[in-house]
Amino acid sequence: MSGTSMDGVDAALVEFSDQKISVIRSSTTPYPDRLRAQLREAIAPGARLSLHEIGTFDVSIGRAFAKAAEAILEQTETQATQVVAIGSHGQTLRHSAESDPPYSIQVGDPATIAYRTSITTVADFRSIDIASGGQGAPLVPAFHDAWFRVAGKDIVIVNIGGIANITVLPAKPSDSIAGFDTGPGNCLLDDWISHIRQLSCDQDGLWAASGNVCAGLLGRLMEDKHILRTPPKSTGREYFNLTFLGGILKQTGNLNLKPEDVQATLLEYTVTSIAHGIRQTGISAKKVYVCGGGAQNGVLMNRLRASLPGSSVASTAERNIEPSAVEAVAFAWLARQRLNLTPVPVTTGRHTLSRILGTVSVPTI
Repeated sequence: MSGTSMDGVDAALVEFSDQKISVIRSSTTPYPDRLRAQLREAIAPGARLSLHEIGTFDVSIGRAFAKAAEAILEQTETQATQVVAIGSHGQTLRHSAESDPPYSIQVGDPATIAYRTSITTVADFRSIDIASGGQGAPLVPAFHDAWFRVAGKDIVIVNIGGIANITVLPAKPSDSIAGFDTGPGNCLLDDWISHIRQLSCDQDGLWAASGNVCAGLLGRLMEDKHILRTPPKSTGREYFNLTFLGGILKQTGNLNLKPEDVQATLLEYTVTSIAHGIRQTGISAKKVYVCGGGAQNGVLMNRLRASLPGSSVASTAERNIEPSAVEAVAFAWLARQRLNLTPVPVTTGRHTLSRILGTVSVPTI
């Protein structure tokens, strides 16, 4: 898959047997600079893509996904014939679960992936959920339930990609899981440092650490309608972006902020909105596992620990799965469930329901 950070394709080679999941290898294949720049332009709030551009993106991203799959097979000396299926989330261009009608657009043509790899490909996991009244995202809580749940212990999984989302795994096995997007993860941090310093990310949060949090700006950010909305809820870069930030900065007036102060406040915004989301669930989690790119940001992780007193916060590496691999592994698992016609718990509506997700593309033999 490739998430809202849009930095490349995360791939994982996964083996399933007797209720056991083994991650053989995971890797990230970066997008070419030109393609990544085009994707960033395509998701801008005012972007208007032609049918030709959408079609080109669909095939180009499909080829990038196929290349990522072929790369990990080559790295592990695995033959395509040994692989049952590829699970592909695709690359989201626009997610609009609150519109009428609601929709979510992912590109990465599964037929292209299937043909180029000669491997059956399962994709389009969101559409049936949206058609039946769900938000269409996040879809990984079902996998979190299968991998991380422990009877007798309340656990929260926090995924910090471009957007942050959480999964609540109650201690009581009969209790339903919950999951939703809490708000921005790395997207505003990446966009601001790119705008000011022409860097793709704030490595380890060091630039944010050099600034001071502005309480006034943070307060205005936390008043956002998505943050305050009761779950279920989902969002994306089409909402949390530089246009959003510019509007908030304009509303707050002249606060004499240095650019690093804005960055420090945006990091605190990610942390505070995640903590707020956890509180919205009413759970007091003793254990919090973090995955996604945010797990590599030491300053962010330390602030998250400080914001969740009483909770032990660690990366998912503690549970034998690298933070960068969790979502790719999740879509391998979702593909397996689809091929086995096994419904999975979906948390995107008012109630947790079980649905069969995904469509199947079979390569020409």
